[in-house]
Amino acid sequence: MKLVASESLSRLAALHCSACGTEYSAFDLQRVSACCNVPLVADYDLHQPLSRAVIDQADTSMWRYGALLPLLHEENKVTLGEGLTPLLRLPRLAARHELAHLLLKDEGQNPTGSFKARGLSMAVSKAKEMGVEGCIIPTAGNAGVALAAYCARAGLRAVVVMPRHTPEAFKEECYWYGAEVELVDGLISDCGARVRQRNADGALLDISTLKEPYRLEGKKTMGYEIAEQLGWTLPDVLLYPAGGGTGLIGIWKAFQEMKQLGWLAPHVKLPRMVAVQAENCCPLLETYEGRQPNCHNYHGHATLANGLAVPHPLGENMMLRVLRESHGTVVSVSEEGMLDGMRDLGHQEGLFVAPEGGAVWTAARQLLATGAIHPDEKILLLNTGNGQKYMDNVAGRAWG
Repeated sequence: MKLVASESLSRLAALHCSACGTEYSAFDLQRVSACCNVPLVADYDLHQPLSRAVIDQADTSMWRYGALLPLLHEENKVTLGEGLTPLLRLPRLAARHELAHLLLKDEGQNPTGSFKARGLSMAVSKAKEMGVEGCIIPTAGNAGVALAAYCARAGLRAVVVMPRHTPEAFKEECYWYGAEVELVDGLISDCGARVRQRNADGALLDISTLKEPYRLEGKKTMGYEIAEQLGWTLPDVLLYPAGGGTGLIGIWKAFQEMKQLGWLAPHVKLPRMVAVQAENCCPLLETYEGRQPNCHNYHGHATLANGLAVPHPLGENMMLRVLRESHGTVVSVSEEGMLDGMRDLGHQEGLFVAPEGGAVWTAARQLLATGAIHPDEKILLLNTGNGQKYMDNVAGRAWG
């Protein structure tokens, strides 16, 4: 199906290959680039003036940034009110560790309980706009739940393929949304292989991480919100739990777009981006530190943070580019370290975060101990999900 962009608010202009830059039409259904078989990235017309007044202040969701999102026609929007999650100060932990500024963006307050709501709202909206009849996804949990919910909202077929060891809460929620659920022995990479086999005829749109261009655009709204919530300033360092890495890449994309638009003052420095991984599955760290050429042959293991069990991230090169451009780094956290972080945030700040959220706080403490982060810097943690989904993983471990 080919779209027409007439009378659209969106500044969407084209797509480009993330490896070689070859341009693709943004008005045809696209998956990965034909030239390099890597993710496609959306480009917008940022050369014409666009002030921050374009933000729809009456809209309390991520869709307030519609001019910089790819949806062309309002009637195709599939939303449950995702986005505009709170940016919380952590005063007790900051005081305990003598930190000047410690913040947490709580993505667990999204519909379906995680940041995946942003990407799947956008991807399903675009699938609807393109005339797709159904979607399929390999998932560690949260993405499958979000796909199931948004496809139900849109009236589209949803097929979710997830590891058999995924906590029951994720499986049950997918069933409640009416999705077709298939359980696979192994990690998300094994689920990805099953998706390719099951969808060999291409009848369903594969919404695997970065295998279509628009989940990234939903995730980037976290970057716009962070800047807006901080009065159009940014933190000095941002810690993000990176499995597939879409959010890490998307937030950095948003910062770059805002710089180009002049929404950020020239003196505002972009933050150092820290990718946080699980010791049980840290392919990005192994590549970053030169112990392997890439993640293609990496062998990972299951982890309490289901979303971090991604052994072969398609966006590895894109994540490495973000780290390089931002002068950031990669950190891995043990299983006990995740639990320690969860306990800290629960006992001291009243937040029941996902293990991924516990990991970023523990990673921050590790970097503070080595001097890579300074106590007087503005530190922002990203909690990507609600801890209640992970009760199968963490029940009975609140006291160590």
